[in-house]
Amino acid sequence: MQMASQASNMPRAIQARLRLCVVALTMCVLALPSAKAAGVTLKISGSTLLYPLFELWIPAYQSANSGVTINATATDSGAGIAQTIAEKIQIGASDAYMSDEQAEHNPEIVNIPLAISAQTVNYNLPDLKGAALKLDGRTLAGIYSGKIVEWDAAPIAALNPALHLPHQPIVPIRRADPSGDTFIFTQFLDFSTQQWDDAVGYGTSVDWPTVQGELAATGNAGMLKTVAATPYSVAYIGISFQDEVAKAGLGTALLGNQSGKFLLPTAETVGTAASALDPRTPADERLSLVYAPGDESYPLVNYEYAVVSIRQPDPTTAAVIRQFLLWAIAIEGGNSPKYLDAVHFIALPDFVRALSENQIGRIK
Repeated sequence: MQMASQASNMPRAIQARLRLCVVALTMCVLALPSAKAAGVTLKISGSTLLYPLFELWIPAYQSANSGVTINATATDSGAGIAQTIAEKIQIGASDAYMSDEQAEHNPEIVNIPLAISAQTVNYNLPDLKGAALKLDGRTLAGIYSGKIVEWDAAPIAALNPALHLPHQPIVPIRRADPSGDTFIFTQFLDFSTQQWDDAVGYGTSVDWPTVQGELAATGNAGMLKTVAATPYSVAYIGISFQDEVAKAGLGTALLGNQSGKFLLPTAETVGTAASALDPRTPADERLSLVYAPGDESYPLVNYEYAVVSIRQPDPTTAAVIRQFLLWAIAIEGGNSPKYLDAVHFIALPDFVRALSENQIGRIK
């Protein structure tokens, strides 16, 4: 979050011209004929948060591009990055950007934002009977480090003075697999408290403190299933599972932001957080949107990435990848509300879309 700003210092007239250029380029891309790529198959693997969007995108794209077959599997963000580096897939889906070390050792791999998403913190507290629970990064760090062990502990009670909290042990649930969701969640804890930063840090995998009663689950579907089956548990889940969370009767926490306000993830609060930080996005687009400043900024927000090698085995495969990714980020294509609203994502802003188009153009 210390990345230098590139757009915030740009004159408004230039920003306006950039937006017009992006729209014009997008229209040209959508007007292009389908790539002559009969028999080309793209393999996508990675983020379980991003997978529901690919389930919507792929049938729509293939219906207009009959020569292209796209197969997507939900594994985890860590696998998406690793399999791209190992040249086992063409597109890795990830909620996390590559680490500095990964980027340094794999300069041919680029991180391309496709959309903006968020994460929710969910709980199974039947005693609350639907009442909204407030949590913040410091309190969640206490829970996941084993320092706060009961739901009516003083730090939680102080945030929720109007609630009658149960005197029950907290069951923290975390991901068992290398996960972009873990990357986002642990960044939130890391940015919220120096103690977590010193002891644990953040990443797709971390050395979690040992907590009595803790559980681990694989994928967002596994997190959802585990918290739903475990009274007095708490978990972090990608926002594309928000409808399933509601159907399971789970609570969604109001999370404390930098200004001390407690917010739910909505299009407005996620959009406000993204708009506060996306102008700082560097050319390689590796930037955290977590814990953005602003009274109305939801704190758990992130770019959803396609992790792709710019060196493809042949020009045809490269052209197919470029055309699919350009369609995915186009406001008349994959970034349209008919796809993003279904998974509670929001579209890229014009400035970031232009950066993504530049990176896509490097794929050869």
